[in-house]
Amino acid sequence: MQVGCRTQAKKNQREVLEELDRLAPGVPLLALGQTIFWDEPMKGGVALALQEMGSNRTLVAGIHDTDYFARLPGGDQGAGYAAFPHNDTTTQALWSAAGEFSSLFGSETVITKDLLAASGVRVAKVQRERPGHLDQVTEAFGWRGVVRLGDHTQTVAETPVGPVFKALFQTLQWAVDQTLSHISGHPERAREAADRLLDTVCKASESATHLSDFYHSLAETLYSFAAGESIPLATTRTTELLRFNRSTAHLPRFDLVEQFLSPKSRDRSRDAYDQAVRGTEMYTLDRFGTGALPFDLVIPGLGRGTLRVGHRGIIVMTPLPQFITLKRPISTVGELAEAIERKFGPECVLVGKAVTLVGMLAKEFVFVFHEGASGYIPRTRALLQRIYSSGEIHPVLRVRYSPWDALEHCCQWFKLPAELASTFGAEELCAPSFAGRWHQVQSDQEARLQALQNLRRPIDFIRWLAAEGLGSWEVLAAEYEFLHERLNRLSQEVEAVRQSKRQIWSEAKLLKAARNRRQNELGEHWRAAIFEKNPTADQLAERERRLSEIRDLDDQIAQKKAAWSQLQHDQEELTGSPEIMEVHARRRQIELEAELKRIKLVRQVIIATKGLCKAGYRPSAWWFPLVCPDGTWFKETTQRATYYLESLT
Repeated sequence: MQVGCRTQAKKNQREVLEELDRLAPGVPLLALGQTIFWDEPMKGGVALALQEMGSNRTLVAGIHDTDYFARLPGGDQGAGYAAFPHNDTTTQALWSAAGEFSSLFGSETVITKDLLAASGVRVAKVQRERPGHLDQVTEAFGWRGVVRLGDHTQTVAETPVGPVFKALFQTLQWAVDQTLSHISGHPERAREAADRLLDTVCKASESATHLSDFYHSLAETLYSFAAGESIPLATTRTTELLRFNRSTAHLPRFDLVEQFLSPKSRDRSRDAYDQAVRGTEMYTLDRFGTGALPFDLVIPGLGRGTLRVGHRGIIVMTPLPQFITLKRPISTVGELAEAIERKFGPECVLVGKAVTLVGMLAKEFVFVFHEGASGYIPRTRALLQRIYSSGEIHPVLRVRYSPWDALEHCCQWFKLPAELASTFGAEELCAPSFAGRWHQVQSDQEARLQALQNLRRPIDFIRWLAAEGLGSWEVLAAEYEFLHERLNRLSQEVEAVRQSKRQIWSEAKLLKAARNRRQNELGEHWRAAIFEKNPTADQLAERERRLSEIRDLDDQIAQKKAAWSQLQHDQEELTGSPEIMEVHARRRQIELEAELKRIKLVRQVIIATKGLCKAGYRPSAWWFPLVCPDGTWFKETTQRATYYLESLT
């Protein structure tokens, strides 16, 4: 099972940006994200790279404020907002995009029950013996997501700052405090940077009405905060980019909508969409209702809903569905805009669903995505390839960071969290040592995971723990070996008794068969010589002899039954004695301890491998000035970043 980071040849940033100049000259870059508190401000490094090479291409930092603010599925959670960890039990279905936070070294890497089972953990046993334990051990390390409680849904643009700010700020403070607890060198400088961050966030909330305004007002500030210098960029949000009315309908970003409306292309486009999402959890268009398009309309004050266009009317599947009556069928995006503006005004927003959003904006922008971001891209590509020819859609600029390698030049010391301290073999180490060791740690931990997967039997795993010198397992292994041997001897004794029982049972069956034959023969003799006959003395004596044989066989069968019962009693005494019951109980205790240890080891492995990789691909940008206030870590990370272009057609 491969859990470490994928490797890729490093590409020259200038060469990739020059290639982009040939493919999409002057096209602005778009960094679009739901929250400003995660990895988005790292893209400021691209703006600095463009500035360094003298490019006049613009980086636009956008807030995806037409997405829903997340909620926790299942049950009545009350009202308001709260932060939750993500695990594979109680919050398995949690999804948070507009309010997620990760502390230093953390990421949304859930240690799934499937992964635990693949690593030899007897998950059902742990669930039975330790209810609730899996809640903690499957939890993503260093991550919290803020969600709305209850069933009501709102987009980020519709979410008031007041009710949500407390949960957001407390979760940010949690992430900041966790990060500070991992910084042991110059903590006062880290605390100063953290205070500036928190103060900036508090001030921004005072003048913002909705969450969209709050994030938008913070964008430029947090980009510069992360970089330690001013970042040249423009800012926007999807409620501005995709505002849909008669004056914007002609923009290329709405051309994809036209493909689903025009009689010449709509059947092909709808089929292309269905083909792109088939086999996923996403719905094909028929699941949304007749006339459904893969676009949602956001109506101010009424919410967001799927757009359904029929011959005589339009339905918008907002929480309370909205209707538009048509005089004639719609066949162009301009006609659609006219109908929507006439009914709802000029402030509506037409936003693509997961697979179509990128296809809309990639007509006018080059998306900047970090490695691992936007898992819908393969489906989007499958859709666009069926609709557009090569060159009509701009490529994606992918950025791959190696922040842990970039710590090589950072003057800082870390107090490692327990989950990493065990794998690195140190509770405290300097940043250059972390940079120099983390690849080897990953390799070692992957080998450990492979070993765990191969050690399925409890005794084999316990012996391995003892050999590895982990804790007191040498003592426990010796005790377990003694118990195991004692139960082996018991098993041999029980097997000997069972063998005797099987032998007696076999002999008894033979005796019963012989008795049945004798009984049949007795009946035949009765009918042939005695019944309604005048039997002789010899014939009567023969009958008595036959009866005596049957009685003798009955005695032998009874003896066999008695012997079998005695052996059964002996077996029950062997297996049910207080001593043996204690041995079994103690062995189960040690085996459960081993299961809990295995889970802990698997958790540590995943955090040190897959977890660190995901944290490195999409690091929270505000980590950088806290860890390295002089800007060295951010500069090294962005300058070492690998760029590559990803075609969408």
